[in-house]
Amino acid sequence: MIVRLIYLVLVIVAMGFTAAVQAQTREDSWRFQLTPYVWLANLSGDIRPLTSSPAVSTSRSFGEILDDLEGALFISGSARYERWVLFGDITYASLSHEGVMPPGVTAEGKVQQRSLTAAAGYQVFSDHGHFLDLLVGVRAWRMEAEVSVPGLGLGLRDTERWVDPILAARLRSVWSPAWSTLLHADVGGFGIGADSTWQVVATANYQFSEALYLSAGYRHLALDRDEEGARLDIAMGGPLVGLTWRF
Repeated sequence: MIVRLIYLVLVIVAMGFTAAVQAQTREDSWRFQLTPYVWLANLSGDIRPLTSSPAVSTSRSFGEILDDLEGALFISGSARYERWVLFGDITYASLSHEGVMPPGVTAEGKVQQRSLTAAAGYQVFSDHGHFLDLLVGVRAWRMEAEVSVPGLGLGLRDTERWVDPILAARLRSVWSPAWSTLLHADVGGFGIGADSTWQVVATANYQFSEALYLSAGYRHLALDRDEEGARLDIAMGGPLVGLTWRF
């Protein structure tokens, strides 16, 4: 009986040691995640897409934007090694709209927006399922606007490119084996690229397999830039849904 008890204790200790080694191995190796997502954003603010065009105040729901949407792509990802973290996010959207100008002339407009966010940082806090990362990085923008009046043979086109430095914080909280939350906030611009920009993203995440998570939440992004006659003072916000693959 004693021999069996000692054997059982040794087995339990060995299993615990193996699990600890495996956990340490995972911690000491690179871990990646990739999240394509859908952002159901509305748009409001003041826009002057071309230097020679008038400023336009707009407030459009996602449904109205969807009517003009030609294509969109949203994807984010991260890589971790020990406490170090790399983060990236890509957005793309193409919109076109046709309207009638006095005295009944048809005008066509098209806007393409691309952004690339890249940041690197360090996990500064870890306690009881809560993990805080602080990051520094950049967000590069490309805005292309085109306005044409086919009936008059007129057309204007302009492309704006700039890069905003950003400071970011990401708080990940694990509430149960299946449920977790993520809160991301960043601020940037500082007059270097845009005059100012800030963003908040909050999601709830459900793990339904070893490598796959379903996320749902809200994202709000604000941008203020006035450069060489073109102006963007806009806010975009709305719910998002994403699927995360961890490997």
